[in-house]
Amino acid sequence: MSPRRYDEEFKRNCVDLLVTGGRTLKPLARELGVSAATLREWRDRHLGKLEAANERPPGGASPREMADEIRRLHRELDRVVRQREILKKALGILSDPSPASMP
Repeated sequence: MSPRRYDEEFKRNCVDLLVTGGRTLKPLARELGVSAATLREWRDRHLGKLEAANERPPGGASPREMADEIRRLHRELDRVVRQREILKKALGILSDPSPASMP
């Protein structure tokens, strides 16, 4: 069986999905019907061309900047979830109509 050939537009679209779609490499490769190694190679080649041309990838940020932003957003989400849980507990305590909570 000879290796499959993909046109440049297909490769570029796959890389755009990977870089801007917030998807991880292995599940996306499986969904697209290509190996993870192939998709990784396309990504590296495409991003290498962008760096050589001193351009930004689709989405306006480098993969490192996007990864940093994702980590920051995960930390912020964790903080907000903790705050929400505290507020839910406080609301439960303050709205308890039981006689023990009344003066």
